[in-house]
Amino acid sequence: MTRYKFILIVFLLAAKQVLMAQPVATSVKQWQDQKFSMFIHFGGIYSVLGGVWDGKPISRGLSEQIQAHAGIYSDTYANLAKNFNPVHWNADSIALLAKAAGMRSIVLTSKHHDGFCMFKTATTDFNVVDATPFKRDVVKELSEACKRQGLRFGLYFSLIDWHYPQASPISSHNSDYITPEHHEYNKKQVTELLTNYGSISELWFDMGSQSREQSQELYALVHRLQPDCMVSSRLGNDQGDFAVMGDNQYPDYAIGTPWQSPASFFDETWGYRSWQVRGSEDEKYKEKLESLIRVISRGGNYLLNIGPKGDGSVVGFEKDILLRIGTWLHKNADAVYGTAADPFFTAFKWGNVTSRSNKLYLFITNVPADALITLPGLEGKINNVAVLGQQQQLAFKQTADTTKITLPPGFDAAREIKVIAVDIAEGYKVRPVHIISSSYDHIKLDEHNAYNYYSSSGVDYNSNYQSTVKQAWTIRAKHKDKYLPTIQYTDEERGSMVDFSVDGVTTTLKLDSDRLMKYKPDTAKIKWGQLYITGPYDTGLGGLNGSANKIDITKPFGKDAGKPWQVLNNYKNGQQVNLPAGMDNAYYILQNINAGTDVIYAQVKITSGDGIVVFLNGEQLLINNNPDKAASVSNVIGLDLMPGNNQLLIKVFNNFKKAIPFAITHSIPQHIYIKDLAPVVLDINKLYPVSLKLHNPASPHQTMKLPNLNIWFAKK
Repeated sequence: MTRYKFILIVFLLAAKQVLMAQPVATSVKQWQDQKFSMFIHFGGIYSVLGGVWDGKPISRGLSEQIQAHAGIYSDTYANLAKNFNPVHWNADSIALLAKAAGMRSIVLTSKHHDGFCMFKTATTDFNVVDATPFKRDVVKELSEACKRQGLRFGLYFSLIDWHYPQASPISSHNSDYITPEHHEYNKKQVTELLTNYGSISELWFDMGSQSREQSQELYALVHRLQPDCMVSSRLGNDQGDFAVMGDNQYPDYAIGTPWQSPASFFDETWGYRSWQVRGSEDEKYKEKLESLIRVISRGGNYLLNIGPKGDGSVVGFEKDILLRIGTWLHKNADAVYGTAADPFFTAFKWGNVTSRSNKLYLFITNVPADALITLPGLEGKINNVAVLGQQQQLAFKQTADTTKITLPPGFDAAREIKVIAVDIAEGYKVRPVHIISSSYDHIKLDEHNAYNYYSSSGVDYNSNYQSTVKQAWTIRAKHKDKYLPTIQYTDEERGSMVDFSVDGVTTTLKLDSDRLMKYKPDTAKIKWGQLYITGPYDTGLGGLNGSANKIDITKPFGKDAGKPWQVLNNYKNGQQVNLPAGMDNAYYILQNINAGTDVIYAQVKITSGDGIVVFLNGEQLLINNNPDKAASVSNVIGLDLMPGNNQLLIKVFNNFKKAIPFAITHSIPQHIYIKDLAPVVLDINKLYPVSLKLHNPASPHQTMKLPNLNIWFAKK
């Protein structure tokens, strides 16, 4: 073999490994274009119980987790499999219902937290074929039915397992460690699911708290077996091809990764609940249709769940609403499938928008009092405006700044949500609402005046937070001139690799070995007040997130009157204290900072444990977790201080440890580094897009964590 052939083979093998480790772009687009999918929580035992145990409704928790919430012994629960005989289960009927509802795929629970498998498996006899009188493979039947009906087929898989002896036991939070034996067990079952049931469009992992290596190993396993299979971010540790929002969460912000919003008909349960109060069908139809519209207008996929009964039949209430949604989607399909997100940079009270390269679709859910629909900053000649699916044309008026569309008399969004199609044959642009103009000699950009794109990051479900994956700005110079861009950063950002883009030209930069700013603030003039603390608080799910307004330390924080602010006695600068904490606990620490008029910026180092959120005067400066599960993490935070009193609020979060380490250090080097970039010429009044993101991050969900970075365009 020649040396060149050997190199070629090595190159091809390496390329193959890269391709197998991630889904190809076409499969991502196919997944995004689905828009609307059916989730099915059908799991044998919990479906039979229907939220009832020992003759009593179990109102605590979700009905698919009744084993935990009703305190049912594991052997007693397992014996109930003998009662599972869903004689009315018909996979083709389910597939036809999804198709009629306008759904493009189905995601079925192959195994929920109770460990009962809805497929034939060699790993355990606790499965639908071996443990029940039904003796049919539900996963197999639905996989084949989806193929017959032209639907894509995905699977939900719980990473925790209350039936497997070597797994962590039932907990109140479900973010349990995955033991090495349990991890191998999960891998065997995932291998069966991706080998025996044809093409799987997505694998929807859920719960558990894996190590980073476990998450990475499962992610690689999925793509080795089925390269096009999309993996949910609930695999943990920022693995996953798409971000999953919280249950029944509908974000109102821009998301920079493929994403999905899972929804149940009722917030109280996903599995069948026999005593569920279902209410008005009209109200529920409107609620779920509007939720679908909100999700797709922001570029996401909507995964709406049904919970079949123990006999396999679909609840009539849920079926009827799905069919009504399907009727609406049939009329308005052009505005839904294969569309892009709302291109505007502002929310509209009248409704939502989806888009194509030459069309806008306006979903009118609230008719304005003046019957005018206003589209700000739309550039492009409109050819036609009409109600989708009708010949009804609407009057409109375009100016340089806005487009106004007049709704006809009798246009009633309460009775039926209608879609207005705006045809712009030659294409269009939308001017950003927030444009940053230069002063005479400079423009300053930072995370606080950016248009941020988000995802969801975290070790597990309980530690998830809203991560920032990209920052974007639109700038305009008041004078045509040459400007020198510089990036200013601190020791917190040092070593990061970033992609910096100006007017479509991207440069990859390493923030390292740059010149130091000649800046020596007299931090001795700053008066650092006493530290006040309150907690621990049981933060509940998603406990790493937070917000803050001005706080009065004479009053209890939040609604817990039993936890007033207390002085952290005898605390010394830089001293580390260990705050006792349980699972998913948090403390809040407050410090008043008095700055003179000549000191406006200072850096501090804050040490924390599994997670931290930092606010200055109510503005969030940092949110970060501890993906390596280190004993402690330290962050350098730059404080832009106002003259007079400032309020620093720190939330420290615990996931699994027994204590939260905390320290704040004021006496640290006040380093500010400057990276000089090539000069650019900015024309007067022309708009220039600018963006910043990490270069080749380990995950598309990884937060940028560049809290002190500023970008300056200074006139030369």
